[in-house]
Amino acid sequence: MRQFPLEKHHMAPGRVVEWRLRSTAVQSAGPDHAADRRASFNQDKHFTVAEESRAADDPVASWIAVTFEVTGALDEDALTRALLAFVQRHEVLRCEFRRLAGEVACAPIAPDELVLDTAPVAAFETSEALAYFLVERFKRSIDTLSWPLFTMGAVLREDSATVYLAFDHIVCDGLSMPIVVQEVQSVYEALCRGEEPPLRPAPSYLDFAEEQRHRYLSIDAGDARLSYWKSFIERGGGEFFPRFPLELGVEPGRMYPIVNEASPLLDAGEAEVFEKACLAVDGKAFMGVLAAVAVCLREAGGPGVYRGFMPVSERGRAAWTGSVGWFVNTMPIEFDASPGRDFGQVMAAVRAGFGEMIGHIDVPFVRAWELLAPEEFAARSWPYPVNFFSYIDMRKCPGAERHEDWRPSTHVWSARANGACSWFQRDTEGLHMNSIYVDTPVARRTMDDFQDALRLTVREIARHGSLRRPVALTAPRRPARTPLDVAGYGRRP
Repeated sequence: MRQFPLEKHHMAPGRVVEWRLRSTAVQSAGPDHAADRRASFNQDKHFTVAEESRAADDPVASWIAVTFEVTGALDEDALTRALLAFVQRHEVLRCEFRRLAGEVACAPIAPDELVLDTAPVAAFETSEALAYFLVERFKRSIDTLSWPLFTMGAVLREDSATVYLAFDHIVCDGLSMPIVVQEVQSVYEALCRGEEPPLRPAPSYLDFAEEQRHRYLSIDAGDARLSYWKSFIERGGGEFFPRFPLELGVEPGRMYPIVNEASPLLDAGEAEVFEKACLAVDGKAFMGVLAAVAVCLREAGGPGVYRGFMPVSERGRAAWTGSVGWFVNTMPIEFDASPGRDFGQVMAAVRAGFGEMIGHIDVPFVRAWELLAPEEFAARSWPYPVNFFSYIDMRKCPGAERHEDWRPSTHVWSARANGACSWFQRDTEGLHMNSIYVDTPVARRTMDDFQDALRLTVREIARHGSLRRPVALTAPRRPARTPLDVAGYGRRP
């Protein structure tokens, strides 16, 4: 399971059907709104930005989507029931967000008041026309200020189907996508066998949000729990956001259309050897990737000390592992990757920096942002290009043992940006990179060179367990990216 642009998904054409959610309730809460819940810090900020952007006639737009395959002729009734059971199971998907008395509230709709209507859409004869339709469909249908906050459908063929779900970020995160696939597929397959899987509510993200607000809403800028953030800011010259250290050719205060691209870094065998090289110096694979990123940024003209943001899951080991929601805290990380350090020394620095970060994971990013950078918090976007690193090992996600059968993939999209973000995924096919960055000539050159250098660096680590060969930014260009053929994805000879 990997993340790449939806436009690059070589999905076989077919007949598109969608399932549209509606409520049978007259209203979702009483006159006093007693059933309303408070949004999380992440959700509150996301909703507020959407409101302000709409008011300024400068709407923001983004979505997270997942696709997966069903073998054989689709049983539409069984999939309808599986999708409805999935929505009923997760309270956050049944919520409508609205502003009440200055606060963002979410009003859950009761599970038995939801209905799915099947709506035939159109038939497509080419993969290109189908991909264009889905991209445009997600752009039009996903709206932070309108319920429902996701869309569901399938591409039907005689002997197979591709199921898709696209969500607003306010109700989910990247690690929710494997949960979507595992739940919908498992219930669908059980129904096709004539079984009635029990519907047990998952622990609610709304309960997580309530607990988080109870613990952190009352803190102020002098709270000792903000000491890690304060020291990070002080070492960064007073800046809350760690800057992306390479030139992207952007103007201050301006947003740009995006480039969304993905490319492989290591194949399955190389990724295994890479992980062993990381373990040999007491590190983990994600630490090795982060070390390689830091070295490549430094070699391209960045500083010897790596400073960046890193999203960290807040699901924990048990309570929320099967729940859909925005369980992400964004944390700053810092470590020394100065010239002359070998792979083991850089890895030791990454390990120490990560340990220090995890030791202060409790304070929510949005709360730290609001308290320590209030002027920037009032803006609708991050103030300048920010250094951002994300890594997920998809082999450890729920349902991973069936990914070769289901062939799931995730897709992210944003209308505009003012910097660069990169996500790394490890799956059974290897190590992959997906980047979204500003569409400027300078940024295209910078990111092309960076990705070429990073590919050489992780391969050097895999082959020799070292950084001894200097990374030249005049490396040969990588081969042209080709669409992912879903029929072959995950199938081994």
